[in-house]
Amino acid sequence: MGAPGDDEGQRDGRAGSGAGSGGPAIGGTGSGEPPGPHPRARASGMPGWLPRAFVLALGLLAAYQILSWAFLRVLGLLLNVLIAFFLALAMEPAVAGLSRRGVRRGPATALVSVVLLAVAAGFFGALGSLFVEQVSHIVENLPRYVSDVLRWSNAHFRTDLDVDRLRSRVVHSDWARGFLRSGARNVWGISATLLGGVFQLLTVALFTFYFAAEAPRLRVALCSVLPPARQAEVLRAWEIAVAKTGGYLYSRALMALISGGAHYVFLELLGVPYAAALAVWVGVVSQFVPTVGTYIGGALPLLIAFTVDPWTALWVLVFIVLYQQLENYVLQPRITARTVDIHPAVAFGSVVAGTSLLGVVGALVAIPATATLQGFLSAYVKRYDVPGDGDGPLPRRRKDRGGRGGRKRHEGHKGRAGGEGGSRWWRRGR
Repeated sequence: MGAPGDDEGQRDGRAGSGAGSGGPAIGGTGSGEPPGPHPRARASGMPGWLPRAFVLALGLLAAYQILSWAFLRVLGLLLNVLIAFFLALAMEPAVAGLSRRGVRRGPATALVSVVLLAVAAGFFGALGSLFVEQVSHIVENLPRYVSDVLRWSNAHFRTDLDVDRLRSRVVHSDWARGFLRSGARNVWGISATLLGGVFQLLTVALFTFYFAAEAPRLRVALCSVLPPARQAEVLRAWEIAVAKTGGYLYSRALMALISGGAHYVFLELLGVPYAAALAVWVGVVSQFVPTVGTYIGGALPLLIAFTVDPWTALWVLVFIVLYQQLENYVLQPRITARTVDIHPAVAFGSVVAGTSLLGVVGALVAIPATATLQGFLSAYVKRYDVPGDGDGPLPRRRKDRGGRGGRKRHEGHKGRAGGEGGSRWWRRGR
């Protein structure tokens, strides 16, 4: 039994020997390095990929905002290019025809453009002359109209209205002064709008001329970056678009010419004023405005004819209805036999969809785009015959193609062909 001091010395020696033999010390790692973070502390920290993902998300958002801003800025230019592309497709058959006759594509495109501009100028000139004459007629007869209305009001409602006093009150009223002031302030805005419209028309004309004159080079430039198999498909799609779009527009233009000529002759025989302008209006609107164009185009001649005589308006209505039937069942099937004949419901739906997407521009290019799409479907989609004509019942299925009756007749035929052995085989088969 040793002394208490000897036990304390032994414990100190064991502690020292443990430290000297490389054992871990209290509060340390045993190698002299500082202690690492606790596992729970590492788990609660930010992952290494999160800052990179955050920066990437901010970059994508910034890129989206920049691209959206740029797209909205150039949206007007893109719409003008789209209109020019479809106009160039419509001009391509005429330009290609002149080019095959030895005319260079540049002069041929210029000649076709001049003809189209002359036709458009004639249309708007005729409508403009009609509008100006009607407005001037209303302005000249406005005092008489006002006097008749006041006289009728004094006779029926026992009022005491006078034309001179009414004119004085209107001229010196606050409403007239405010209207004149607002009109003076809006002069600059109207002028800027007109200049912007002229600039857009020039932009469309320039791109149309470029697309029509440089169409072969444009096709080569597009196909040069594609493999040969894709080049054939692109060229075929281009030919379909040109044929269907140009054919549809030219057929509609021919029908508009026939319609305008027929209406001009009839209105002139009835003595309806502005017969030429009304005929041009009916021909263009009835052919290029789908579904409702016939009613819109025929409404104006009816109103003008009603001012002449109600019976004249009735005869005009009868002629419009009869001509529409003639056009639907005789002229249109013959003229549009080689082009795309779009169903009225499809045409109306395409115009509504185009207007919803692109506004007025969508309404203008909806019919050519639908004609092109229908041409693609007719070229690439295979169609099969359907039994029956679609109106009556389907033909009944023949029963000798299967079932017990068919098998019996087939076996009997084989038995007769095989003689007695075949007959015995047929009996055994039963």
